[in-house]
Amino acid sequence: MLNRPDKSIRDRLTKLETHLNNENPLLLDVVTRFKKLDTVAYKMGLLNTSESYATSIPWWPLVSVLGTFSAGKSSFINNFLADKLQLTGNQAVDDKFTVITYSSSKENRVLPGVALNSDPRFPFYQMSDEIDKVARGEGRRIDAYLQMKTSHSDKLSGKIIIDSPGFDADEQRNAILRLTDHIVDLSDLVLVFFDARHPEPGAMQDTLDHLVGNTINRSDSEKFLYILNQIDTAAQEDNPEAVVAAWQRALAAKGLTAGRFYSIYNRDLAVPIEDEAVRQRFEKKCEQDKAAIFERIHQVEVERSYRIVGALQTIANDIEKQVVPVVKTAMVKWLKMVLALDAIAIGVFAVILLVLSNLFDSWALFSYDFTNANIMSSLKLGFTVIGFTMVHFTARAFSARVIAKQIVSKIVIDKNLAGEHREGKILAGNIKNAFLKNTQPLRSIFRPMPVGWSMRSKRALLQVTADACEFIQTMNDRYTRPSGTAVPDTLPEAGAQQEEASIDVNNGAAVETLKTVKSETS
Repeated sequence: MLNRPDKSIRDRLTKLETHLNNENPLLLDVVTRFKKLDTVAYKMGLLNTSESYATSIPWWPLVSVLGTFSAGKSSFINNFLADKLQLTGNQAVDDKFTVITYSSSKENRVLPGVALNSDPRFPFYQMSDEIDKVARGEGRRIDAYLQMKTSHSDKLSGKIIIDSPGFDADEQRNAILRLTDHIVDLSDLVLVFFDARHPEPGAMQDTLDHLVGNTINRSDSEKFLYILNQIDTAAQEDNPEAVVAAWQRALAAKGLTAGRFYSIYNRDLAVPIEDEAVRQRFEKKCEQDKAAIFERIHQVEVERSYRIVGALQTIANDIEKQVVPVVKTAMVKWLKMVLALDAIAIGVFAVILLVLSNLFDSWALFSYDFTNANIMSSLKLGFTVIGFTMVHFTARAFSARVIAKQIVSKIVIDKNLAGEHREGKILAGNIKNAFLKNTQPLRSIFRPMPVGWSMRSKRALLQVTADACEFIQTMNDRYTRPSGTAVPDTLPEAGAQQEEASIDVNNGAAVETLKTVKSETS
């Protein structure tokens, strides 16, 4: 029972499975693999029972739109959706994060932040707790940070778009940066907007520092697109290319020398360009860049499926290749430290008893008479054993705390290098807790294997990895066909019939044949 998720997690997973059953049955099968990883993690102490790997990643394609105030973020969103959803203007019009979702109703609605904070299906679930960590008491003002809007635009179907407030906001700054980090980690695509009217570094310093500076070393840096918006204002310059060059120099100064750079504007809001040749050149470049950006937004639905399945492989690999070696190494250090402290304690006890034996004959170190035991000798032996036992367990606890601090420091350093921000944890879970679970009082210090790690656990991870490979192969078959045979553009529909998976275990390695979709036509 201790290794089962609590009711709140079970309810969240049930809701997730219900949604996926209607949207994408292939990913419904993936949830069961995450549950297998959860079981291993619960036993090892990497997750507590109020957590699940399945709820730590977003299951909806998520596109984030970030940047400075008046960089044209809202105008871009309206243009993409062909829906005047977001307010636009030269001044800041939205000082909160706006989660934009599809609705079958043709009437656009604005819902308060609590709609997101209390719904586990959305990326800001229980975000009030995170805000409280940054600014105590601010979590109660969740509506001041978040809102949700609905749109009937078909382009929004199957994905979520998040419009953010500018980085140059003075109020609520720390909470805004905390929320920004959160959505950047969850997003499949991040659009970073800059204002072509102010391309100099000083005007976009916050964006440069927090986004560009922190993301160039991320393993997922390819999901960032850097966009110089409102480039039409540069058409009146003697050398409009100099505006783009100044912007790219500012990015390069922060270390961003490679990436995807675009320059666009909204033709409906553009300033008149009198020179016909210049106007056509600007329009052509803008349409090309917009088409490329819109295509990337469209692709997030495909990328989402690969990302989620890839997370299965990453977590399984991290548990075996990173967590287990780190915990084993920490256990060895802990054992050596405890034995060293025990040896010192024995030496101190010996010295104390020798001193006492010289001062008091009744405390002589070798005066125990085991054949004619008396009350005094029994008390001396009992006090000695109790004293050493107390010292031993104190040494165990002290050594565990010292080693655990070293583990946390190592994780924080590694994550800073990776450009990530959740201190004390990696994707595979909390290594500190996994180590401390091995230092519990009733567990022998000489046991070599971490708690919860066994051949059964290893086989479970091998099976999950094999399943993930099969999932990816199935998706490849649906999106690619070297033979040239036409394939559908989407993953299985909700009503598709599926064959039950068959599991074949051989020589300790699990190979599972993925459920195939019968309804697909050639």
